[in-house]
Amino acid sequence: MYSAITLGRPLRCRRFPGDRSTKPIKSEPAKFKVPSSSLQLPKGNCSGSVSSTGNFLGFGLRNGLSLVSGFVLRSRAGVSSNDAQFGSFNEDKDVEAPSRFEFITSERVKVVAMLALALALCNADRVVMSVAIVPLSLSHGWSRSFAGIVQSSFLWGYFVSPIAGGALVDYYGGKMVMAWGVALWSLATFLTPWAAETSLWALLAMRALLGVAEGVALPCMNNMVARWFPPTERARAVGIAMAGFQLGSAIGLVLSPILMSRAGILGPFVIFGLSGFLWVLVWLSAISSTPDQNPQISKYELEYVLKKRQEPLVVEKVPRNTVIPPFRRLLSKMPTWSLIVANAMHSWGFFVILSWMPIYFNSVYHVELRQAAWFSAVPWSVMAVMGYFGGLWSDGLIRSGTSITLTRKMMQSIGFIGPGIALIGLTSARSASIASAWLTLAVGLKSFSHSGFLVNLQEIAPQYSGVLHGMSNTTGTLAAIVGTVGAGFFVELVGSFQGFLLLTSVLYFMAALFHILFSTGKRVNFEETSSAE
Repeated sequence: MYSAITLGRPLRCRRFPGDRSTKPIKSEPAKFKVPSSSLQLPKGNCSGSVSSTGNFLGFGLRNGLSLVSGFVLRSRAGVSSNDAQFGSFNEDKDVEAPSRFEFITSERVKVVAMLALALALCNADRVVMSVAIVPLSLSHGWSRSFAGIVQSSFLWGYFVSPIAGGALVDYYGGKMVMAWGVALWSLATFLTPWAAETSLWALLAMRALLGVAEGVALPCMNNMVARWFPPTERARAVGIAMAGFQLGSAIGLVLSPILMSRAGILGPFVIFGLSGFLWVLVWLSAISSTPDQNPQISKYELEYVLKKRQEPLVVEKVPRNTVIPPFRRLLSKMPTWSLIVANAMHSWGFFVILSWMPIYFNSVYHVELRQAAWFSAVPWSVMAVMGYFGGLWSDGLIRSGTSITLTRKMMQSIGFIGPGIALIGLTSARSASIASAWLTLAVGLKSFSHSGFLVNLQEIAPQYSGVLHGMSNTTGTLAAIVGTVGAGFFVELVGSFQGFLLLTSVLYFMAALFHILFSTGKRVNFEETSSAE
């Protein structure tokens, strides 16, 4: 049912925040329709005045509600996530773009900063085992292939959770799912050293639990970025969040040997686990699921985010009676497969480098453990910086008129072809310093993928971004398991790390070609089973 609302009084309008001038608007009735269910107007509640902020029409109600541009707002200038139904007023003037200072001090940057911290903890908790595996292998007499199995136990859990976690994120939102995820993976990290002392199976179970919990991290990040950032800022936002992810690798690889030398294997697991519990407390108390629910957000920032978005402020819930997404329709489109292949290759390269580079430097260049961790950590720090600047470049290309499709293909091509070439250079390096330079180049260029397929998930289907990320992450995890375990067996059988790196280079080139052919930056219609738009 729809109700017609007629506004027939003279309106006075402030054109943008900070403009204190008012200008009468012609008093002609303006009619529009909104769902009756979302009005919820008590009888006789009109305050008798009609106002406008920017181009959003509204009138006051005595019960503390306001009707703005065809949807119900709470007493402040925010959109109720439960009641929001978006109208389609023509806008005759864009909201002024924020200055750099306004962007840095905005509420949405606080959100992405907290996401970056969560992803830093996520990766730090993950990489501790890459360092701890060396003393654990020595004390338990594990072979290289068995050490690869122990490291891959994290991926067993990570394989299970992304699809279910992505569906939960789409249904319940990123805030609560992320809080539960961080709490669980911090608990698993905290308990890992005790599990290692108890039994092998307890250790494998804790690593698998870590993987289950961390499987929701990136879908939650994508969900929160889609809610809080307009399209022209999303690559930059993802760049900031993923910078935390990569710095987590560097922090984990550098601090773990130091903490182990002072507190034993127990040290880094306890420190990182307790840090996660502290993060959860801050996240729940300081961050809102959507901009409209944040009591600190300014009118200007709320209006800017609202008007610059291509889809409603709240990522719309899929009109279905269950949380189960339409997997068959999602898989019927080639853009979905381009994301799956891209994530698979990204994960293969990421986990092979993350898991095996300390051992690679230790065995090939005979670098001692603490120094090997340092050589492996430097590239992740560079990746964090290059990922952010890649996001800035990507957003700048879109603002200058380059199509989203071309921009994403450019970023992803750099993110795959660049590392492929750099890994070939790594195999010919004669010293640890030169090898580290090639590795840094490979990992740094790899960060451009964050402005490629990782942002593209939000663009082709914002209402399914969580489950799409989960599906592609599951395939990526399978590829990571094959790569991580396969590297150990490959080295034992062939006796060469370099051969496995060359294989990885070839896979990078093939994945880049597939993405160029089948990806798109346009919204894909997943309600039909015909070919992609």
